[in-house]
Amino acid sequence: MSARSKARKRALDVLYAADARSADPLAVMAERIDGPEPLVLGDYAESLIRGVVANQYRIDDLLEQHSEGWTLERMPAVDRAILRIGVYELLYAPDVPPAVVIDEAVEAAKTLSTDNSPKFVNGVLAQILAITPQLRG
Repeated sequence: MSARSKARKRALDVLYAADARSADPLAVMAERIDGPEPLVLGDYAESLIRGVVANQYRIDDLLEQHSEGWTLERMPAVDRAILRIGVYELLYAPDVPPAVVIDEAVEAAKTLSTDNSPKFVNGVLAQILAITPQLRG
């Protein structure tokens, strides 16, 4: 597993935990870093978490528009976290190839979510990828 794959997994853990507790992801991140058993998240994981938080309204709006019949509240929490990271990387991490973003998100969904989640995650991210040039412009 690559360093960035591990960073995505650590970011996903923080975003998922924050969502499950209805807590601020930055506070959960701080707890993990400064807690009794400090965890080194790494620069990329921290940048993903901060980026998702800073752009969450836009990211969530795009997810609502492109998830075809699924509200954010209906999605499994892990899928929400996976998709938020994926959309953040598609829009704000131009150094990461879109195919890598989508592949990593689909693999996370295969490992961590429901049987239908990989196809769902792939479909939503592919739709957003198709309009990424307009969204970045």
